[in-house]
Amino acid sequence: MMSSELTGAVWRKSSRSQNNGQCVEVAFLDDGRVAMRDTKDSGNGPALVFTPGEWAAFESGVVDGEFRRR
Repeated sequence: MMSSELTGAVWRKSSRSQNNGQCVEVAFLDDGRVAMRDTKDSGNGPALVFTPGEWAAFESGVVDGEFRRR
């Protein structure tokens, strides 16, 4: 989906992100889905959209350390 199709979405990025063009933003949509996009596309690029279950699995993986660099 293109970011432009998500009109009205409120995008936010981590307060820990820096202005180096290597960040993502997320938007929690009214229907429970979560959209994610690359900040360097300035809202004109693609966005990934996750179901509530997919997002919950991702959050669990983060908490459990599944994505740590080894």
